[in-house]
Amino acid sequence: MNSKMSRAAVAVSVVATLGFTAACGGGGDEDKGAETKPSAGATAAGDEKDSAGQAALTEAQLKEAALAKGDVKGYKIADMPADEMPAETVPAEPAACQPIANMFYFTSDPKAKARVGRTATPEDALSASVTSLALAAHEQSDAEKVIADLREATEKCTKYEDVGNKYSGVEALPAPEQGDEAVSYKMKGDIEGAEIPMSFTVVRSGSTLIGFYSMNMLDADKAQVPTELLEAQVAKLEKAAG
Repeated sequence: MNSKMSRAAVAVSVVATLGFTAACGGGGDEDKGAETKPSAGATAAGDEKDSAGQAALTEAQLKEAALAKGDVKGYKIADMPADEMPAETVPAEPAACQPIANMFYFTSDPKAKARVGRTATPEDALSASVTSLALAAHEQSDAEKVIADLREATEKCTKYEDVGNKYSGVEALPAPEQGDEAVSYKMKGDIEGAEIPMSFTVVRSGSTLIGFYSMNMLDADKAQVPTELLEAQVAKLEKAAG
């Protein structure tokens, strides 16, 4: 899992080049090890709800719902390389920060049944922003637990470490009124000797979670999840899942 910091390393290179091309590279766009079957409570079409709420979407449904090239004006949308979405969670210290450490890599506990990742980079070559997003299919009760755990972690966690990387300044932010519920927070990462401001927003729509992650080394005020990307992704998911 030596490539887990590649998204952050890209941000470092952005400062040096005042451009951004690395995140537009190819690679897989889904968790190869994840299950892709509908839940036991779903019909063959995968669109029925069981007693716990909406059943998990399939990998094919996630792909259909994920942002694609041309969906958001001013942004280049590309598949997220598979090595940026590790299948396993990374232990964090203290344990109260584990949900936040998980979301940095778009993992969770309970584990998603399928995931699809995208990168979105501004067409402005001088932008130092990096935005990644991932759609994760869960049973609805599991999706609700992931959100609840994240919300609790933003109240109890202020800093943490995982595999030698340090993060600080964890702070809850006002959540957008999107989907069924959402949680937002910010923090700073000490990565390759550089302090990088980061913002996260996680939205639950039915049984699906959408994780957004943005950072900007040049301007902390711009290290925010772009509203246009968030709104476009939530709308596309809700249309596909409806």
